Amino acid sequence: MSTKPTIAAISVPFDLGAGRRGASKGPKAIMQAGLLRGLQQMDMTIQHVAEIRLPNDTAAPLPPEVEKNNLKYLAEVIDVNTRLAEQVSNVVEQGQFPLIIGGDHSIAIGTLAGLSEHYSNLGVIWIDAHSDLNTADTSPTGNIHGMSLAISLGMGHPLLTSIKGEQAKVKAENIVLIGSRSLDEGEKKLIRSLGIKCYTMHDIDRKGMAAVMQDAITYISGKTDGVHVSFDVDSLDPLEAPGTGTAVKGGLQFREAHLAVEMLHEAGIVTSAEFVEVNPLLDDNNKTSQLAVGLISSLLGKQIL
Repeated sequence: MSTKPTIAAISVPFDLGAGRRGASKGPKAIMQAGLLRGLQQMDMTIQHVAEIRLPNDTAAPLPPEVEKNNLKYLAEVIDVNTRLAEQVSNVVEQGQFPLIIGGDHSIAIGTLAGLSEHYSNLGVIWIDAHSDLNTADTSPTGNIHGMSLAISLGMGHPLLTSIKGEQAKVKAENIVLIGSRSLDEGEKKLIRSLGIKCYTMHDIDRKGMAAVMQDAITYISGKTDGVHVSFDVDSLDPLEAPGTGTAVKGGLQFREAHLAVEMLHEAGIVTSAEFVEVNPLLDDNNKTSQLAVGLISSLLGKQIL
């Protein structure tokens, strides 16, 4: 981003897409860790435009004809993501940069649905220990935060895939997975069959983060009309980011994560971002919330010198 955009921050204190409660407290913790103040100190214009939450932890009931399935809290996930999609779309319409603060990763369904109204060839950089490419048929848990990217590809319950239209919100060839290290068998098959670009931790270990990010940027920048960064803090090693509900050993180190987002900023291709899965109930002295603030700041242009 060569010029500083107006940042429209959208908080989504929602965690019913996950198997463990607590990520709903992530947005407040990130704000209290100094997100808005820090970005303002970078001479950025930032507005906290909305908070998307369930009214009194309830959602409109599903139509009676909807079949029972193993999708946990389906009605609630639909409710939040439908309203989030509308808010994201409105922000883009106003020429602002959507910065979505979660919440669990199921909120990516609404984010990508809202973006899809404005980008016909949206690119997605998915930085996550997981690929979130499960479906109701392959998910071992029924937790929708593990299905959000598959739903955005048009695979999943029609009430989820049809938010903001029936079309897929992103194309498989416009997705890059970075930091993957915990993939279910169904996800592995889908990644291979669709040819999704995936840089696992093995690739990062062998090639180095700088080479991986340069490859990813080159791959995605030439064929997309916008790039969304979806950053799950469980992409980092639990020693770096203990405050998350689905921690997996062997993740990104502090400097690797910062280098990834710094290179994305320098490439000037990022048009929206979300940061998810901070769970303050599991954190160590706000370490993960503070880390999230630092990573967001780096993505938006903060430099050491």
